[in-house]
Amino acid sequence: MAKWTAFPYDNADYRHDAAALKKLWARLHAGDAEPLPKDAAVLEAWALFHAGEFKKAADAGLKAGGAGLTVANKAQSIYANYLEKSEKTKLELFQEVAERAEVQAAAEPKNANAHYFMAYALGRYSQGISVAKALAQGLGGKVKGALETTIQLSPKHADAHIALGAFHAEVIDKVGKLLGRTQGADAATGLKMFQTALKLNPTSAIAMVEYANGLVMLEGDKKMKEATRLYEQAAACEPLDAMERLDVEMAKAELED
Repeated sequence: MAKWTAFPYDNADYRHDAAALKKLWARLHAGDAEPLPKDAAVLEAWALFHAGEFKKAADAGLKAGGAGLTVANKAQSIYANYLEKSEKTKLELFQEVAERAEVQAAAEPKNANAHYFMAYALGRYSQGISVAKALAQGLGGKVKGALETTIQLSPKHADAHIALGAFHAEVIDKVGKLLGRTQGADAATGLKMFQTALKLNPTSAIAMVEYANGLVMLEGDKKMKEATRLYEQAAACEPLDAMERLDVEMAKAELED
């Protein structure tokens, strides 16, 4: 595997020992609703993740096994999405996560994040190869089904609501409302998903960014003002870890464009 790009910002504020991490856990995991791990090795892998040491976090998570697979899948997914420069490597990283999470979901069908990271990785992979091509390969139904299972298992999973909202918006944006219906995509449902995500995790920059993108995809230029306001709110968020910092920086970059 190619060398991973390092986290490009100062991470001093994102380094937490086990005790500090436990105190911050509920806030840091408002998005993925991951329970606080009992295994010290898994907690240490999460500490690496939050500090932006994505490669070390993925390796430590795989080594720990069990609940550590979720850290590995998240670290690899976030790294691929934000920091990997090679498109080919990015797609390979997403495929690897999707396959690993699918095996995890089969072994632990009640593990919400096994279903979620399979959906997340497949969703990002689909964006990489083109949504239309992914739909033709039947990936749309797989992503939608896994996200709906995640929400069924973990109703407060804000990130799954974001991803499901993005699914509805992306499909309609790429193939239109009529064809979108054949994929189970619906504009009103998509918007409702984004709104629910923000209610569940009101300080989430990524929820604001994805909602802004979704509004423009589903409602067009008339929602540009509202989308810009959401980007501004996201850019003003105070990141608590490396992933949140990447979300905030992305919002800032969108505003500059």
